[in-house]
Amino acid sequence: MDIAASTIVITGGAQGLGRAMAEHFAEAGAALALIDMNQETLDEAEQVCAAKGAKKVKGYLANVTDEAAVEEVFATINTDFGGINVLVNNAGILRDGLLIKCKDGEITHKMPLQQFQSVLDVNLTGSFLCGREAAAHMAKAGNGGVIINISSVARAGNMGQTNYSATKAGVVAMTVTWARELGRFGIRCGAIAPGFIETPMTAQMKPEAIERALSMVPLRRWGQPDEIAHSARYIIENDFFSGRVLEIDGGVRL
Repeated sequence: MDIAASTIVITGGAQGLGRAMAEHFAEAGAALALIDMNQETLDEAEQVCAAKGAKKVKGYLANVTDEAAVEEVFATINTDFGGINVLVNNAGILRDGLLIKCKDGEITHKMPLQQFQSVLDVNLTGSFLCGREAAAHMAKAGNGGVIINISSVARAGNMGQTNYSATKAGVVAMTVTWARELGRFGIRCGAIAPGFIETPMTAQMKPEAIERALSMVPLRRWGQPDEIAHSARYIIENDFFSGRVLEIDGGVRL
């Protein structure tokens, strides 16, 4: 698929990895619809992407966990841009914590259901809702399309991330399922599983946590957001890529 001729929707597109992908695609001349929860960051992302060469760029305030809101925003984007070619399901949150804590035979803490459910709502349900709506518009238009789900190296399981790991394994399962179901409409589905990437979120980590994380990466450095954007570009441009996961993790194994 030709990026310069595409309308690309990115959830969580005003910050972090989503913003990096938006800027990368802007430089390639794509039209961009950015979905996020913060109007200020959306406005800034619009201005930057326009300056970098986006054919058209518009931000949309929407909560990806709200079914009605997702249906409405995708219908609006489809009308505003005259179609949807690519969806990058990037919106996600972290609410890390141990399943239980036990000291001297006494349970001192259990992960609250709300802590578990909030991550599932955004990372898994949000990806489902956005993927469903994008696929519906793509199939109806009959021009094919691409859906990219952002997973994580943590999908294999990671200490302190019961909720996050479950969601990132789930989006891979959805990727394979969608690739099989939607291929007959010319819609390809792929996933990217990043490792430790340098973003504003990782910049807030304690120095000892950063050192511990980097010690697990054979390349001994953070991945860069643009390296993830490059991977998304590969999936979009390679018309025979579907149902698979790109592992962009510097060789780390959790």
